[in-house]
Amino acid sequence: MLTQSCFAIKIGLQTHVGRTFIGASTKAEIINCDTNKLIFVMEKMKGYELKPYRNVIAIKVDGDWKKMNANKIIVKPEPNGFLSVKRKWYRGNFKIINDGLGLTVMNDLPMEKYLQGVVPSEMPPSWEHEAHKAQAIAARSYAIANLGKRGKYGYDLKDTPEDQAYGGASAETSQTNDAVTETANIVIICQGKIVPAYYSASAGGKTNTGGQVWSRDLPFLKSVPSFDDGIKKNGHGVGMSQYGANNLAKRGYNSYQILKYFYANTKFARVKTEY
Repeated sequence: MLTQSCFAIKIGLQTHVGRTFIGASTKAEIINCDTNKLIFVMEKMKGYELKPYRNVIAIKVDGDWKKMNANKIIVKPEPNGFLSVKRKWYRGNFKIINDGLGLTVMNDLPMEKYLQGVVPSEMPPSWEHEAHKAQAIAARSYAIANLGKRGKYGYDLKDTPEDQAYGGASAETSQTNDAVTETANIVIICQGKIVPAYYSASAGGKTNTGGQVWSRDLPFLKSVPSFDDGIKKNGHGVGMSQYGANNLAKRGYNSYQILKYFYANTKFARVKTEY
């Protein structure tokens, strides 16, 4: 077991926007990040508009704008509640910052809950279960290896394929959630470190090495037949081909065999998590 703890991840949902609209499925508290004091209680299933106001954040309540004396807030629903933004529901909390360039909205939540919104966004829920499990392990490894990647914005990763597609709770399905649960905390390691397990939709017949696409080779990225023949290359073609993973699963390969095939010189480990 690796000693690294993985408590939570912050995902950027909106960056430097002029306004945002949020809501909650339950009552939700808005808390000042700096003082930890309650600022406002949102009503359930009611939309609220927020915008930057000078160096703080303003909220529109019943048609009137109210200045919140904070430039960093946490929006926290009741237990088992969901928050909404961009017409999607999300688990966990929102952190909203006014840094002078606009509002940045990020989703702060446990890693495993994050992955529940990644797997069905990155891979069709109708695909093979072992492919979903391979996707869950690859996505977890990528996320942990890239914690802090977008630190200049205050969060870890974006919610787009530029990092990993993430659709929040709105994207979840029972099958893909099961894939996350069945592989809980399992990551791919090479030379004792968690690898950023790159993947793309298809490699067009053969995967690329890191050096073919980026500036250097990596020991866990080799060129191998991608088992996605007939599918046009879509993405950088490095690491796991998602179509290839699904085709291998159809042939009876399990998630670990699929991952060992696409990522050379690797082993599996379980990260220690404490939520």
